[in-house]
Amino acid sequence: MAGKGFTVKKDWDNPIEHPMPAQARVPQEMRIGPVLVAPATVLAPMAGVTDTVFRRFIRHASYFTATHSDTSAPASGPGSETWENNAVSIETAVTNAQSGCGLLMTEFTSADGLSRMRETKRRRYLTFYDDEHPIGAQLFGSNPETLSEAARIVEDTGFDTVDLNLGCPAKRVVGCNGGSGLLRDLPKIGEIFRAIRSAVTIPFTVKFRMGWNDSNIVCVELAKMAEECGLNAVALHARTREQGYSGDARWEWIAAVKDAVKVPVIGNGDIRTPEDAAAMIDATRCDAVMIGRAAPANPWIFRQIQQYLTTGEYDQPTERQRYNLMRTYYGMLCERDFPDAVGKMKQFATYFTHGVRNGSKLRVEIYRTTAAAEILDRVDAFFECELAGVPA
Repeated sequence: MAGKGFTVKKDWDNPIEHPMPAQARVPQEMRIGPVLVAPATVLAPMAGVTDTVFRRFIRHASYFTATHSDTSAPASGPGSETWENNAVSIETAVTNAQSGCGLLMTEFTSADGLSRMRETKRRRYLTFYDDEHPIGAQLFGSNPETLSEAARIVEDTGFDTVDLNLGCPAKRVVGCNGGSGLLRDLPKIGEIFRAIRSAVTIPFTVKFRMGWNDSNIVCVELAKMAEECGLNAVALHARTREQGYSGDARWEWIAAVKDAVKVPVIGNGDIRTPEDAAAMIDATRCDAVMIGRAAPANPWIFRQIQQYLTTGEYDQPTERQRYNLMRTYYGMLCERDFPDAVGKMKQFATYFTHGVRNGSKLRVEIYRTTAAAEILDRVDAFFECELAGVPA
């Protein structure tokens, strides 16, 4: 999520190359209360990223079957074209049972704003499709009564879980004592936990950072409090608020939280590859992995994790697959008359051209363009040249 002072970085400072552990594994399932998360992988809530279009896009891009590991011979059935051609209709239902992504999360939503919105406007923020189940809605705020009311709205809307954001480092959020700002006030967090828990019957989870800074590490104490207050799972982004998105995630704190509580623990931070996901499980014994900024840059990450654990190897996307990926997502934005589709196209151009040969040239072309149809034309023209080996 972006905010003054902190922006989600698309690259890592000093990415650690994790070898695949001898006993490579990511759990095939995890339960958050009665909700089955299978496989035990979670798309992190990201402001400006995980709207319903992107969530469904990820679920379709993650389609995987054990019999479909050879990309040169696509299998038949719903979604089988996704890996090779990205031609599957987005209207085709792809459930978590068919997808490498076990749980989807919404963008974080202001509890204050949600409680004041009219019903029609709420639908815009809390829209999801039937094939997005299981799906959780994330809220931020600092007032226990307002957050509990917003949690009731989430439950009434049909979400499977409700999540509290205690991790956002953005100044505009922290300035309202929301997100990671609350990490300096554990008694207040306790009030919020109890208020939300008493307001809803669906599973209640929390995503938090290690603490405000290195002299204020509170993640273990916070996790214990969450368990005592009846929360069903906790997710730790293993950085402090002061770190923002810089430096390395400190997985040893995920292990410390896992040792401290019996509820499921979800690990988050610096998972870029299937090797990273397996290494985190191996190092921390966490119950599931949550993937954030790697997902828009590599929407195949969930599929790759499942593919590796099933077959012992995983595919890297080809140039044509990258083209189909970009064209599919952009097409989805246009088909649904997405608000500010052009702005969203430009935002994701940075992600989608990562790893594309001469991708910087395409980014410049997209940034200069003001119409969605023209952006699609430029994408088509660029890849037509690239795939033919002709300089753009």
